[in-house]
Amino acid sequence: MTQDTPTVAVVAIGRNEGQRLVDCLASLQGKVARVVYVDSGSVDMSVQNARDVGAEVVELSSDRPFTAARGRAAGYAHLKTGEMPDYVQFIDGDCRVDPDWIARASSALDADMELGLVTGWRRERFPEASLYNDLCHDEWNRPEGLIETCGGDIMVRPAAYEEAGGFDETVIAAEDDEFCVRMRKAGWLLRRIPYEMTYHDAGMTRFSQWWQRAVRSGHGFAQVGHMHPPYFAKEQKRVVLYGGAVPLAALILWLVWPVTLVLIAAVYGLNYVRTVKGLTQAGMETPRARRHGLLLTLSKFPNILGMGMFHYRRLKGRHMQIIEYK
Repeated sequence: MTQDTPTVAVVAIGRNEGQRLVDCLASLQGKVARVVYVDSGSVDMSVQNARDVGAEVVELSSDRPFTAARGRAAGYAHLKTGEMPDYVQFIDGDCRVDPDWIARASSALDADMELGLVTGWRRERFPEASLYNDLCHDEWNRPEGLIETCGGDIMVRPAAYEEAGGFDETVIAAEDDEFCVRMRKAGWLLRRIPYEMTYHDAGMTRFSQWWQRAVRSGHGFAQVGHMHPPYFAKEQKRVVLYGGAVPLAALILWLVWPVTLVLIAAVYGLNYVRTVKGLTQAGMETPRARRHGLLLTLSKFPNILGMGMFHYRRLKGRHMQIIEYK
């Protein structure tokens, strides 16, 4: 690095990521000044694998719930024990970093002092492995430019991180959205630049994994929406309608007028058709749109469970426990 080249440190988080973490850390070699790996109670070789490649390791204690936000916050706090870099790249341990990403992201932050963070395009490594992986692949494909929120693979300006207050470890899902909301409230801009950033391995091959992930999304809708209204208001209304109100109406009407079940089925059929139409208009091939549309239509049911879980925990004053799908 030359004197004018900004220094970048990485905070990687993980839990039992196996080979995915090995690939993640290998993709960072020679690209950054420091790598901090934060482990959330792994029982595999993750901690040793990280140490073997020279990463600084932070092992979270089990005295309170593991969350991605807690891991990121702990990694950032560890960085402050040494010389702080110009920028901090956060990454999930199941992702590889594109070889050119670090230089491109740091250059973008150098060029615009109003930017608090930049993100890029996350791609799914094995979209053909399952319908669920393919759904993730489409989730990551978002337009470039100024954005409101993004996922957790981000390069952050430390001043912006500090002003926003960092990650809130009590948020167990959509913690990246919640952090971005606070960063924008603090007056910083967020941008997605048009470059490949990371290559993700969702590793979802079973319907049960997809279901749990959708439950977690519902929890995120409710928790972040509760913290920052009206954020996620549209998503919550949609979930309450199709995941709660329509099924409840179906149950009540079935008891007095069974034929109404046909009308209820038509409601979901129309929602499916509209979803597929939206996907095809966005450029997705019709066969993929039909498969994705089915999961997106079904997702309202696990979503409503996740939303209910959050509000039950909130009203009972209970800790927000992580919802795992791997």
